[in-house]
Amino acid sequence: MLKIDDKIMQHPIHLTHEATSSLKQAVKDYLCVFFYPRANTPGCSRESQDFSAHYEDFKALDCEVLGVSADSLKKQQNFKAKFDMPFELVADTEEVLCRAFDVIKEKNMYGKKFMGIERSTFVLNSQGDVVLSWRKVKVKGHVEEVLQQVKQLVDEN
Repeated sequence: MLKIDDKIMQHPIHLTHEATSSLKQAVKDYLCVFFYPRANTPGCSRESQDFSAHYEDFKALDCEVLGVSADSLKKQQNFKAKFDMPFELVADTEEVLCRAFDVIKEKNMYGKKFMGIERSTFVLNSQGDVVLSWRKVKVKGHVEEVLQQVKQLVDEN
């Protein structure tokens, strides 16, 4: 089981409501952190809307949700407002969380290689252990699968 370093759990994160927090402060029993490449792109918009649609289901399981990208705080705020997201987004402009979760990968678009965020989702427990993870996420049906796995996790504990 992957353990997120306590330094990362305490690292200041910049949330869309202009507060500074940390993963440690955000986690209840569980914390679902989803990383997406760029705000306001079709896949990222769909994924965020899916998490929004199921947000109350996650909250009922004492699982907070956070979306993370390397976009600026202003861009994240606009994205959150545009889709009326009930959870906070993190502006990880220095890619501290992205690197801690190892989601910065080489990508290839139209023959051009670049480094970017690989769509990934992680569920952490209150001790900072990554108890569930998905990499190279395909958006369709993903949030429902995450929710089902979190329900199973809660039922087992």
